[in-house]
Amino acid sequence: MTDITPFLPADLDYQTLVDIDKQAIWHPYSSTLSAPDAYPVVSAEGVYFQLADGRKIIDGMSSWWCAMHGYNHPVLNAAMQAQIGKMSHVMFGGITHPPAVELSKLLIDITPEQLTKVFYSDSGSVAVEVAIKMALQYWNSQGKDDKHRLLTVRNGYHGDTFGAMATCDPVNGMHHLFSKVMPEHIFAEAPACAFDAEWDERYISDLANKLQQHQDEIAAVIIEPVVQGAGGMRFYSPHYLKRLRELCDEYDVLLILDEIATGFGRTGELFACQHAGIQPDIMAIGKALTGGNITLAATLCTDKVSDGICRGEAGVFMHGPTFMGNPLACATALASTRLLLSQDWQAKVKHIEAHLKEALAPLATLDHIDDVRVLGAIGVVEAKQPVDMAKIQAALVDEGIWLRPFGKLIYVMPTFMVINDEELETLTKAMVKVVSQPELFAG
Repeated sequence: MTDITPFLPADLDYQTLVDIDKQAIWHPYSSTLSAPDAYPVVSAEGVYFQLADGRKIIDGMSSWWCAMHGYNHPVLNAAMQAQIGKMSHVMFGGITHPPAVELSKLLIDITPEQLTKVFYSDSGSVAVEVAIKMALQYWNSQGKDDKHRLLTVRNGYHGDTFGAMATCDPVNGMHHLFSKVMPEHIFAEAPACAFDAEWDERYISDLANKLQQHQDEIAAVIIEPVVQGAGGMRFYSPHYLKRLRELCDEYDVLLILDEIATGFGRTGELFACQHAGIQPDIMAIGKALTGGNITLAATLCTDKVSDGICRGEAGVFMHGPTFMGNPLACATALASTRLLLSQDWQAKVKHIEAHLKEALAPLATLDHIDDVRVLGAIGVVEAKQPVDMAKIQAALVDEGIWLRPFGKLIYVMPTFMVINDEELETLTKAMVKVVSQPELFAG
């Protein structure tokens, strides 16, 4: 085993990097006993990762859905360098600064119009925690302590911290091991209506019934709009959201939208809730907020929520992350969002959507594939059996692309603002070639 010594040189060879990584680092959702080797990336440019062994591979994951502008973008680099020269961080308690002020104004301008307040945090999970806490403190401030539970749908995913975990699917999700120590919330059937399906009220009847039965104890409904992400990469009808908004109003329940994965253009609208034309009471954003360059998230809410909280017993919102409103992150988010809005991002997403639909369609005819679906710059292939992660990952890298399948799902979410047609074709051709091999799937 390679010794870990101080002051390791920056040009470690490929295998030394792999060995030290395996000895010292615990990767997300991995075992320290049996995880396959990680792939050392030494630089990234445009849509490409440069591996330590000299190979260049196309990133088809946008680094878990956030790097919409690709890597090493000169505009974003310049914004970060300029901000570092002024200050990388100051506390946000009692202090403000231009990047946070300008970013908040921009976010209020581009999100649904009733969202008027911005609370910064440093990760998507924390943004969801903040959203949940806002809802609970709002009702506490109204003297309605009984409204302390959340209603959500199965197959959802909202993060890995405890409050967020409690709103993920308790049976089919990733956090059932912690079920005995998490708050018990209420779960309705997952939306079963395809994105373009003709609406039928039965699609939301279970949720409506649970709202009616538990209205006195439900503080808020939390849901990922239109796309259920890490819980299964499912797409559902915007009409479901329209009815959900009406039901929340009818039963006096707040609506929280988790736009962390769907925000900033990925689905073909700037925010996925705009497919339905609805207004949430609270909305969490993150991931692509900074174009994947540095961690930042935010929770937006209406005047009704902010004023309601601040008129309560505490008089303030009881939350305050150390790194909230980080100037370097806010400056990067400001540059990334302006860069997105300065281009015809919607045309880019529509073009990618058309390509993904055509390129991935042949996979739907294979015996070991259950479904192929596309929405915006998201392409999903669902197999009948789980992938063999180590085998399929190696096969994808050998074909020159990076995807991160999980369970039965092989999906692609390219760096949609910078990928060109040749790179997109290389990505999808390699994906089709690898997914067409049934031996790469369990069972």
